[in-house]
Amino acid sequence: MAEPARLISANEDGIPALPHNVEAEAALLGALLIDNRLVDDVQRMLREDHFFDPVHGRIYQAIIKMVVDKNMVANPVTLKPMFESDEGLKELGGVGYLVKITESGVALIGARDFATQIYELALLRALIGVGREMVERAVDTSDSVDPKSQIEEAEVELYKVAEAGGESGSTKTFASAAAEAVTMAQRALNSGGNVSGYTTGFSSLNHHFGGLHKSDLIILAARPGMGKTALATNIAFETALRYQRDQEDGIEESLGAPVAFFSLEMSADQLATRILSERSRISSEKLRKGQISQEEFRNLARAAAELESLPFFIDDTPGLTIAALRTRARRLKRQRGISMIVVDYLQLLQGSGKANDNRVNEISEISRGLKTLAKELEVPVLALSQLSRAVEQREDKKPQLSDLRESGSIEQDADIVLFIYREDYYHGFAEPPMISETSSPEDREKRSAWELKNAEISGQAQVIIAKQRHGATGTVTLRFDREFTRFSDMAFEDRPQGY
Repeated sequence: MAEPARLISANEDGIPALPHNVEAEAALLGALLIDNRLVDDVQRMLREDHFFDPVHGRIYQAIIKMVVDKNMVANPVTLKPMFESDEGLKELGGVGYLVKITESGVALIGARDFATQIYELALLRALIGVGREMVERAVDTSDSVDPKSQIEEAEVELYKVAEAGGESGSTKTFASAAAEAVTMAQRALNSGGNVSGYTTGFSSLNHHFGGLHKSDLIILAARPGMGKTALATNIAFETALRYQRDQEDGIEESLGAPVAFFSLEMSADQLATRILSERSRISSEKLRKGQISQEEFRNLARAAAELESLPFFIDDTPGLTIAALRTRARRLKRQRGISMIVVDYLQLLQGSGKANDNRVNEISEISRGLKTLAKELEVPVLALSQLSRAVEQREDKKPQLSDLRESGSIEQDADIVLFIYREDYYHGFAEPPMISETSSPEDREKRSAWELKNAEISGQAQVIIAKQRHGATGTVTLRFDREFTRFSDMAFEDRPQGY
């Protein structure tokens, strides 16, 4: 077993030294040099900077490079040329130190225990570092007194310690980045094609951008009444449901994900009513009014029971700031393992209050904060957004990127921008009078043409992919059910020509 961790005596200032165990570090390195196969067990856990002694860190990195990158044997002989001029190793006895640490074969038995302890001690040192910085910043009031900002920054650092072992940066080698890219491609291949991220629940959307990818900020924008909350809820629900079913079937690499839904517009029970309405096939209007039969109520109760363990978490706190949302998201990531975030909607979030009452700057801060959150937690963030009234003033009502309300930074920060456009919504405003006995031939022709067009476009919604960093733009046509405020893929025979 590993040597017990210890604190060495206090320094001249009376401050205890950082927790470490150099004996465990030396024993682990010796075990790795004796049996290179142990590298596979520890390289996922340990990095060079987890070692307290910098020399030990360099030896560890050299072993990893020799075994993993070059596919060569790592032992005192093969490492000798790399350390002959290492001043730090000379203080420990020179190249002979590499031989010395391999003399105890007992280290082979406890190698994994040594690695675990080295990692945990590195976490403690990182935690101490965060604590010291928190204290220093809290007592320094020479610049400004902003405790909320300090709490936010402290939580960011503590999250890094909890999730990444105190990793201070995110620099990756091309090899590790390429490996992730290959894994993503393999994931798409194993899913039968199209989906390399988390499923949207819509095969047509998956086909266009491969699902929802980690670290992406997806903006879903539309004018009021187009159904953006309905589509976001459908996507979030289908993603969570796929995860639940995959877990029940024992599938580890799920195409679904636990979802956090931050609803700044609707209450949690209103969102739940929408979902239960669709699952039980009872209109939400009838549910609100209580106009349901006993049989319908049993269907409702059955649907609620089936979704009892759905990994779908709703936060309906009104007036959230972007800092508070990020704090709550980190907590949900840590406690609930969420892998996707939905925000309904972006303009209802508040900034830090430092934008000098400039709404454009505030929205820019919020959009940057959401993109930062997506990268920090490595989850897709789907944020809803309002469009400006400029859409209504044009003859062509289809949304454009310039219609994103209040800030061009939304377009800049987003990886994907989606618009919802329902032609039947605007077509209804142009409805001619009903035909009567006194109607002229021109009025009858107009009414007939309107009804023909209405039958053609009724129940259809276009999702316009206006921006996509990872591929082409385009348009997807979905079926929209007004009664249940639900979107669905269109049947093949219903799809527009050229779809």
